[in-house]
Amino acid sequence: MPSEYNTYRVAAQEDRCAPRTKLTIPATVRASGGRAFQSVVHDLSISGFSAASINRMHEGQVCWLTLPGLESLQSEVVWWDNCIVGCAFTDLLSPIVHDNILQRYSNTGIYRTAI
Repeated sequence: MPSEYNTYRVAAQEDRCAPRTKLTIPATVRASGGRAFQSVVHDLSISGFSAASINRMHEGQVCWLTLPGLESLQSEVVWWDNCIVGCAFTDLLSPIVHDNILQRYSNTGIYRTAI
């Protein structure tokens, strides 16, 4: 793997410099070459997500997450454990899109401001 991938993977999953928000969002997940299946996103950040996965998924597998009202987001499986998959987005999620999703699916009233 290229070194920039490994750096991103560490930042996205280990350092978790982007806050992860626990929530419940109905979604669809589709692994490369597979059929889409219904899922529930359990947490979300600008760098990735975790979701229910009835199908066994493997580290490095490319997949797409579709949230209601959004285009599919390409990601890569980082881990799978007991029917939960953790994925890193191929491209970071826009902070504006992230905040809009949080406003829609959580009652925390999160707003991003520039100081």
